[in-house]
Amino acid sequence: MTWRLEGHDTFAREDYPLGAEDGLKPSYETYDEAVSDARERLAFLEKAQPSSSSGGQGAYGIQDQVYVIHPGGRRERVF
Repeated sequence: MTWRLEGHDTFAREDYPLGAEDGLKPSYETYDEAVSDARERLAFLEKAQPSSSSGGQGAYGIQDQVYVIHPGGRRERVF
């Protein structure tokens, strides 16, 4: 069983895979490892798309979102 990370561009309304080209793993053996890297990605997004100009992760923000994809395919947003 493996977990994956996925990004969502809220401005373009498109999902995109996260992996090696983003400095992340293509898959994770544990949920905790996936969530840890998802939070690192959120920290990167805060620098690349600052809340002050993107609205952040809030309901009206356009900062990209990060999801953990569970082995069964369920998507879980990470904050």
